[in-house]
Amino acid sequence: MQRRKFLCYAGASTALAGGLVACKDENASQAPSSVVNRTWDWKMVTTWPKYFPGLGTGAEFLAEQINVMTGGRIHVTVYGAGELVPAFEIFDAVSNGSAQMGHGSAYYWKGKYPALQFFSTTPFGMTAMEMNSWLYHGGGMQLWQEAYDTFGLVPAASGNTGVQMAGWFNKEVNSLEDLKGLKMRIPGLAGEVLKRAGGTPVNLPGGELFTSLQSGAIDAAEWVGPYNDLAFGFHEIAQYYYYPGWHEPGTALECFINKAAFEELPEDLQGIVVNACRVANQDMLAEYVARNNDALETLVNEHNVELRALPTEVLNKLAQFSEEVIEELASSDPLARKIYDSYRSFLTKSRAWLNISERAFLNLSPAGKTTT
Repeated sequence: MQRRKFLCYAGASTALAGGLVACKDENASQAPSSVVNRTWDWKMVTTWPKYFPGLGTGAEFLAEQINVMTGGRIHVTVYGAGELVPAFEIFDAVSNGSAQMGHGSAYYWKGKYPALQFFSTTPFGMTAMEMNSWLYHGGGMQLWQEAYDTFGLVPAASGNTGVQMAGWFNKEVNSLEDLKGLKMRIPGLAGEVLKRAGGTPVNLPGGELFTSLQSGAIDAAEWVGPYNDLAFGFHEIAQYYYYPGWHEPGTALECFINKAAFEELPEDLQGIVVNACRVANQDMLAEYVARNNDALETLVNEHNVELRALPTEVLNKLAQFSEEVIEELASSDPLARKIYDSYRSFLTKSRAWLNISERAFLNLSPAGKTTT
């Protein structure tokens, strides 16, 4: 009995980091057989092209985990962008119950409530490691749940791309002047930063980027990083590939669930869904770290892409604009301030530690070499 209690508490501590606990008292009555034997058929709508590497396949991986871990009691069918609803309408589709799950990133819903962007990424903000730490152990998940509850949704982190690339350009960026008048696909808070620098941000789903850049409808585009950008073929229509991804240092991907559908599930299945999201969250980041450099070498060595670093002067100015944009958002209402104060406080502490751990080690250790 004590062992059973320990295992329950251990599982509860895992679920609690996601804001949910899936344990019952050992003396609680068994669930009715009608519930145990019931099955649920769920739809997952996404903002990604069907089976697109990393993002689309990440949604498929999550659905597969839920299907397998529940023993088929929940069967999730994934729909790519446009199959059931357009990419940027999935938030409403899940909120109103047309689908039970959505897979995207919170900065796409800034029109619903601007502070939701804090749960995706902020320019010059948290890395993937820091974002996950804030969400699971720094109070971020509870704030995310509070923000999404208004829309009848339950959020969960379900992937992360890590530090992205700054984007694809057909002209060099040597100074801030080169950003003025630039029409660039760049979503979220970074789009507001570009606007402050004199550019014009455009928010487009991934499936429309290639043709928009090829036709000249936009002058530049950022998507994710080498693994995804190679798949989209941006090297065929753009010459310069800039880094670092100042705008998206650790972009959280999300699964949001219709709250009524989630609460209809018995507690064991609720716990499985929550923890399947955590598995998918870890797996996606691992995949990007594993794939990005190979793809980058292909872009540079086989397709003659010119890899460029953004000038320090440009980055410093973008950082200044970012602080202004983020502070304005944080001051827009009490919940936004509450979310950002938590985010900023955690970032300050985590960065102090990473400066003497990860950063110090990476600066010390020669690239590609290990010592044992």
